[in-house]
Formats: sequence, structure tokens, C-alpha cells
Amino acid sequence: MGQAERTGPDAASLTGVVDGVYAWVQPDGTWWVNNAGAVAGEDGLLVVDTCATESRTRRFLGALARTTGLPVRWAVNTHQHGDHAYGNSLLPDSAVLIGQTAMREGLAHDPILDSCPPFWSPPPEWGAVTRRLPSVVLERELTVHTGGRRVELRHPGYTAHTPGDVVAWLPEERVLFTGDLLFHGLTPLVFMGSLEGALRSLDWLSAFAPEHVVPGHGPLLGAAALDAVLGAHERYYRFVLEGARAGIAEGMGPLENARALDLGEFADWADAERIVLNLHRAHAELTGAGMDLMAALGDAVAWNGGPLPTTL
Repeated sequence: MGQAERTGPDAASLTGVVDGVYAWVQPDGTWWVNNAGAVAGEDGLLVVDTCATESRTRRFLGALARTTGLPVRWAVNTHQHGDHAYGNSLLPDSAVLIGQTAMREGLAHDPILDSCPPFWSPPPEWGAVTRRLPSVVLERELTVHTGGRRVELRHPGYTAHTPGDVVAWLPEERVLFTGDLLFHGLTPLVFMGSLEGALRSLDWLSAFAPEHVVPGHGPLLGAAALDAVLGAHERYYRFVLEGARAGIAEGMGPLENARALDLGEFADWADAERIVLNLHRAHAELTGAGMDLMAALGDAVAWNGGPLPTTL
């Protein structure tokens, strides 16, 4: 796809994936605009992720209430990033919030919610959200039953998009919520994770053999389209790693490295400036050096020629 047309929160929609399983798809899926979802059973709802802002999260929860009439009993965060987790505080107090151990730690020390740096335009307006951490954590897997419906929450066992990624898998319905292990039609982001781990996760996702896929960002996927999306991710991650190796060999830093690269088939993906952030991570992985998150975001703004656009 080409550069996505940025749209407002009113364009979001609650889509039935299969009977009783819903995806909250927010166009255009770029900075701070995620997908979420829910699984309905006799005992209530399991919500998969919230949203970045008060207004977006309230729209999501309102749509669930109107459509299902069921209470939110559980919620799970697929990872620590604010577009999937800042709205946690708007869930009912009685809802049990679940996350992976490293995800909980990451959200506890998130540097952006309290004081958002000037990297995005317009500046995100979070609204009345506060930091709410999972009260139940898993290491590798946890199963939630809502009525007769089984939802398996699984961690791949290594750092990929982040250290604490979790997928929600419905084995009977063959529905997979991937979180940000998959971006459909826009540039993947791995700057707080691992390029090598992200590559490994692609085979892990494929092994579920899902019939319906809810990616962390972008349109929903059926089984027929999944292989192509996984293949595009693999090519992109290998492109970043190969570009980083060449840049390091020539003594380049990540920003110079990014400016020297021809994005080729990936140039038209939305949020192309993420090449800078992903190269920061690749340089850190390949050299064993640390990574400065704020410096990486500043370099992405420099590559982009100005702040990164949002619809918040």
C-alpha cells in the first residue's frame, strides 16, 4: 500500500471476526493508532488491549457495551506501548488486567505518558488516563475461560517487538490477536525489541495456522494473506540488519546509515522514518552497545524533516 491517508478517531469500527469475537480497527493505524479487540463469552468480555487516549478508549469500550451488553471481566495487554495500554485506567475497577512480566515492568517505567517529548505533531492529548499496571502476570502462557470459550495468552519466550509480547489465541475459532508482532501495510517498529527476535517470531506466528488474524496495526487478515505479510516482514527485518551491518562497517551512526539507504519496496509504507529507530536497535544489537531511546526518536524527526504526524 502507499502512504496511508490519516483519518480521525470517528473512522474506527468494531468488526465481528467470528461470532462473539471482535476487532476494534482504527485507521490509519500509524503513530499511536492501534487495533484492539474483545472476546465474548457467557461470563463476560475479555478485552485485548486498550487505546492511547481517553477519547479513543471510551469509543472502543462504548462500542463493546452497545454491541454485546456484557461486562468487561478481564483485559490483556499484548505489550507495553502506550497505544495499546494507556487506556487501561478506563477499564472497570473490577476487571482483571493481565500482562507479561516484562510488559508490566516496561509500562511501570514508561517515560512518555507523564511527559510526552515533542516528537509528534499535533502533540498527543492523552486525556484522563493514568498508569494502570496488570495485576496478574504470566511468563510464558496463561489460559482464560469465559463460559465455554478458551483464550490462550502466549509469550514467544524471547524479546521480539518488545520483551513482553503476548498473543491471544482462540484455538477453536482459529483467531489470533498478534499485537505488534504484525503490522499490516505499514512499517514495523522494533526499536524497543530485537530484530533477531522479531524474525524468529514470524515462524512462531505462522505455526498457529490461524484463519483470522487481528494485527496490532492495519487491516484484518485472513489465512490467504498471512504468508505474504509474514514474508514482507521478513524481508524488511533482513533489510534493516543487512543495512546496519554495512553501516557499522563504514563507521556510520544510525541516522547517517538511514540516510544512505534506499528503502526500495518499503519506501511507500507509512511511517517510513521508523527505519531510523529500527537501525538504532540493529546497531545496538550488532555492537552490544546501549541504545538511547530519546536520541533515536530525535534522529527519526531529523530524518523525517519535522515531527512525526499523529491523529491524536
